[in-house]
Amino acid sequence: MRLLAMPALLAAALPLVGAQPLDHPHRPRFHFTPERNFMNDPNGLVYLDGEYHLFYQHNPFGDTWGHMSWGHAVSRDLVRWQHLPVALREEDGIMVFSGSAVQDHRNTSGLCGGNGDACLVAIYTGHTATRQTQNLAASQDRGRTWTKYAGNPVLDIGSKDFRDPRVFWHEPTGRWIMVVSLAEERKIRFYGSSDLKRWTHLSDFGPEGYTKGQWECPDLFELDVEGDPARKRWVLDVDVNPGAPLGGSADQYFVGSFDGTTFRNDNPKDLVLWADHGKDFYASLSWSDLPPSDPRRIWIGWMSNWQYANQDPTAPWRGMLTVPRTLRLRAMPEGLRLIQQPVAELRSLRGTRLSMSARSLGSSVPVELKGDALEIAAEFAAGSATSFGLTVRKGVDEETRIGYAVPLAEVFVDRRRSGATSFSPEFSGRHTGALPLEAGRVRLHVFVDRSSVEVFAGGGRTVITDRIFPDPASRGVELWAEGGSASLLSFEAWPLD
Repeated sequence: MRLLAMPALLAAALPLVGAQPLDHPHRPRFHFTPERNFMNDPNGLVYLDGEYHLFYQHNPFGDTWGHMSWGHAVSRDLVRWQHLPVALREEDGIMVFSGSAVQDHRNTSGLCGGNGDACLVAIYTGHTATRQTQNLAASQDRGRTWTKYAGNPVLDIGSKDFRDPRVFWHEPTGRWIMVVSLAEERKIRFYGSSDLKRWTHLSDFGPEGYTKGQWECPDLFELDVEGDPARKRWVLDVDVNPGAPLGGSADQYFVGSFDGTTFRNDNPKDLVLWADHGKDFYASLSWSDLPPSDPRRIWIGWMSNWQYANQDPTAPWRGMLTVPRTLRLRAMPEGLRLIQQPVAELRSLRGTRLSMSARSLGSSVPVELKGDALEIAAEFAAGSATSFGLTVRKGVDEETRIGYAVPLAEVFVDRRRSGATSFSPEFSGRHTGALPLEAGRVRLHVFVDRSSVEVFAGGGRTVITDRIFPDPASRGVELWAEGGSASLLSFEAWPLD
């Protein structure tokens, strides 16, 4: 990654209150983007006093990577976001790389003031060309202003590839746990602390799973097993870049146990589990400190790929996030697997519902539905077809195909004719994820926005996330089948606004 030249004077923050401006044909309608300039990883996701805080890697000075700082926005429903000023800025040549944030309920850090109240504490990587260290900052006003800890760094092992701390309170052992990456070693290191300032090395995990790229942006959380709430397992999420199977960056996960000291993988060391089978899902992170009334685990990811993140054809911003997703574990014949589904709050965006009756599909069937921001839920029976599905953002010589290939038992997104692709030789492609038919059927739940598609297939068992950059006039939807006939069993769709 290339550093940009530092401007002579620091620019002022550029907050935007209210809805995001739709000043570009690829500005999404319901996905988060900064008002302007570059963004990548979500950071510091934490809930406090009715607000979901979203921090993110941000260049306040330009629309390519550089001068990493923490941008900031808040929401009360995970859908509508209010932009706030930059929270943590690059200072004295030290960039503010990825990390997490927590409510320090007990003021264990002593950073919450003398009255013993809780405050927000951010734990982030300070980055220079020669070293990466772990650092603290605190906010006593609901995240609006931040003070960096005078004793930074709180953890320095003399490494230039030691980053992205994920911190949480582990109640059984009564201490803070830090999960942080040793990127070049393909290891995740675990530390413990009573006060967020002094850290003790507990254990290391890895290399296991996919090890052809650097390991970054870990997350660790416990989930119930679907249908068996008494059974719980831990998920360790680890991102890899470069060298992912589709090129560039990707997101893998492990399922296992965590006793407050050591994570143990339930699966063989060489088994690779991908969180997403598209090319544009990276650096996923889950929210901390959701209230007891909301038992969900919710995460969000950066929707891009390091192969072309600096070339996306958008302006005056570059970079966006996925929709927030709820997570569960489902028991499969091959073991426990992660299930992702869009958060229920997105339903508040639905316009007038369109439905279609069941019918046979032998070729292309236009749908009386057009739009650049849509939610579509369709169930198919394979019949004699070799492939079937739906086409979105269809226009003159443009379309994005979403479908199921029967002989290969896989769902796919084909963006080779999706619109602008020439900005990078790495962008065009067809992306697939394994998914067996259930009683000869498959259900596709699709979210289409001005510059993205997210496909949740088989109830969220297989997910594909891809950016697209179609012409604004490409707004059509079609159903189709090839190699025989398939049956459309049900179809519902909503415009989203």
